[in-house]
Amino acid sequence: MEQRHLGTLTTSALGLGCMGLSQGYGPADDERSVRVIRTALDLGVRMLDTAMSYGQGHNERLIARAIAGRRDETLLATKFGIVRGPDGVRVDARPERVRADCEASLARLGTDVIDLYYLHRADPRVPIGETIAAMAELVQAGKVRHLGLSEVTADQLEQAAAVHPIAAVQLEWSLLWRRPEADVIPAARRHGIGVVPYSPLGRGLLTDSLTEADIRLSDFRSADPRFQGGNLAANRRQVAALRRFAEQREISAGQLALAWLLAQGPDVVPIPGTRSPDRLADNARSAEIHLGPADLRELDELLRADGWAGDRRSFAVPVTARHAPARATGSGK
Repeated sequence: MEQRHLGTLTTSALGLGCMGLSQGYGPADDERSVRVIRTALDLGVRMLDTAMSYGQGHNERLIARAIAGRRDETLLATKFGIVRGPDGVRVDARPERVRADCEASLARLGTDVIDLYYLHRADPRVPIGETIAAMAELVQAGKVRHLGLSEVTADQLEQAAAVHPIAAVQLEWSLLWRRPEADVIPAARRHGIGVVPYSPLGRGLLTDSLTEADIRLSDFRSADPRFQGGNLAANRRQVAALRRFAEQREISAGQLALAWLLAQGPDVVPIPGTRSPDRLADNARSAEIHLGPADLRELDELLRADGWAGDRRSFAVPVTARHAPARATGSGK
């Protein structure tokens, strides 16, 4: 598979988003999940994306099992900052907990270094520069190779980059959700930061294969306004147009959606998730599809960015009350 660059980090053009193997889309089968991860490696998909919060550590342990004996083929990306436990979900990215969270992830992943370590969510009570400075100590200690950020604003990205080089910013981006093109993505490119789109298939909507049961059984879909009532009906009409465009080129709707993202620049590495080896192979073939300027213009006219209905579900996560409000700060240094 084609190799791309996230800052100074080299990886495959596509990664595998592993969250759905542990949460969010109904019960999963670990044996099948292991096969999916190993199939991804067989197809040249190197980057496996996880987080300490996915399944309360289950996802990291699952990946460790799947890559046993194949660590050198794998680029491990994990995240901290969202804490999921018996008392619910919260954000806690205090500098004093960064090292312990990292070491816990290292143990679950069965490795001595994390290739790409993300701040999963910025903690509004902590200047982001202070969290990044603590993450930079992990790089100096050899526990982490590269730093990343997830779901941050353009201003937060700027503040973080002023403290330490950032390899990648992870965000929702797809034909269904293009709002980051207005601010975060330009900010990333000003600093040479790669872009890692999650939900690049619009939580499955852009594959043109979602059923009502798929939506009902998924917490992430059923709570998302884009999958409800009239919004869903309008969005299905958009997807039908996507399918027709894809059929003219003898590819699937999902392949077209991924190829569109890949065509947005060599600094873009989507991480579609799936529980199906067949879907995984379909996704991987999208890296071989070339969309030229005329194709992109036609798609923009056919699927206008403002033609989709419904805002995405809020990604706000409660902040722990067990630490004091942050001190006022400017750059976050």
